[in-house]
Amino acid sequence: MPLVRIDLNRGSTPEFRARLGSAVYRAMVETMNVPENDRFQVIAEREPGSLIYDPSYLGIKRSDRVIFIQVTLNAGRTVELKKAFYARVAELLGSELGVRGEDVFINLVEVAKENWSFGHGVAQYAS
Repeated sequence: MPLVRIDLNRGSTPEFRARLGSAVYRAMVETMNVPENDRFQVIAEREPGSLIYDPSYLGIKRSDRVIFIQVTLNAGRTVELKKAFYARVAELLGSELGVRGEDVFINLVEVAKENWSFGHGVAQYAS
């Protein structure tokens, strides 16, 4: 059910973006009980200056390689699962793509199950 939106500054390769999306999806499956094949992602590169961020908020030194990851998903996961997800994304992006942990910004948006339609104008998960 998650919808993942990933934004980064222009300049990455198609392969990098594909691997980025795969790593985030893998982390969701491994840590947040997301089912296989439940992969819906939008990955967008932005013009320089289009991603606005503080380079040192909370003492974290971000660079121009910052990546914003926003995941809209069903409400109800525990804080422990969310923390495991954040850590796994940062770990995978670091080990597989050389992304610094400081440049991984993640936001989760939780919604009720009836807020999804996967096609045909039907709310598949509404009770």
